[in-house]
Amino acid sequence: MAVILFRCGQPGTADRSNKVYWDEAHSPAVIGGKVTADLLSRPDFMMYRTEKVKGIHYAEACAGFGAARFAGLLKDSLTLEKLSERYARVITDSILNTANHVDVNVYGILPLELYKQTGDEEFLKQGLALADGQWANPLADGLTDQTRFWIDDIWMIGSLQVQAFRATGKGVYLDRAAREIGAYVRKLQQPGGLFHHGENAPFFWGRGNGWVAAGLAELLSELPAENPHYSSLLAAYLRMMNALLRYQAKDGMWRQLIDREDAWKETSSTAMFGYAMSIGVSKGLLKNPEFQKAYQKAWLSLTGYIGSDGKVKDVCAGTGKADHAQFYLDRPRNTGDLHGQAPILWFACSLLGR
Repeated sequence: MAVILFRCGQPGTADRSNKVYWDEAHSPAVIGGKVTADLLSRPDFMMYRTEKVKGIHYAEACAGFGAARFAGLLKDSLTLEKLSERYARVITDSILNTANHVDVNVYGILPLELYKQTGDEEFLKQGLALADGQWANPLADGLTDQTRFWIDDIWMIGSLQVQAFRATGKGVYLDRAAREIGAYVRKLQQPGGLFHHGENAPFFWGRGNGWVAAGLAELLSELPAENPHYSSLLAAYLRMMNALLRYQAKDGMWRQLIDREDAWKETSSTAMFGYAMSIGVSKGLLKNPEFQKAYQKAWLSLTGYIGSDGKVKDVCAGTGKADHAQFYLDRPRNTGDLHGQAPILWFACSLLGR
């Protein structure tokens, strides 16, 4: 993967040593800092509350996870301290997590990342409880009983188990993730490479596919080639990445419904796809040079959607499944929604070397 440096000049250009340079307006370090500052400025947690499921919202967990990884890459101990203080409140204030659904168990990715960055054992204990609890009562086929076959879960389940592996080195977590994601791939990936949102939701929703792309990239960045699921998962990832390359707009963005040119350009999915391609290039999984061009173009375009306050615009609101396309086309376009703030941080991290 190209090394990302900073200088004034044409943004996104590479020299003969394959180093890529950004000006200040496009610098992943500068932009990631603004997005992190926005997260830390929010006095309250974004919460997930339904009748049966309660906890810190997955979008906040994903943003905090990205911010902790970002601060660790920059060796920013002050920001890591602030993040640790913010999320230690989840433990000290006994904030409820029902731990009975993918959307609240995924919170574990955040304390596990904070453990990796700080060594705080309380964060490790918190994160592993959510990862292991997901398999406390597995189904007969070895899948978690939280399985629901929405494509979002490829990230929600997969990233949590991968983070548990990173924190412990125990292969059981990768085996769980690989088996689970493999089942989702077989059920929901279509012949062209993209994924339906879920059963009875035959649409290529942007962020839903973004969760898939990012989840596959996270798993394949750790899964050993000798794992029995590796070949099929790599094939699924490559099919998807090649499909996305075909659907990228000329300005570098992807759309709310990926295959609909009348759909609006959406930032969270674009950041997730760029992140997934960046990881694939860095790990040697994507060998076509067009992929590096694609994710660099995506980043350059995305920076135009980010304000000086670090808030990202044109983020699709949280979206359930539907059986008609207009539902997706009519979804609200939010500014500062953590669904979009989070993958900007992941993408910035990948451009900085992770």
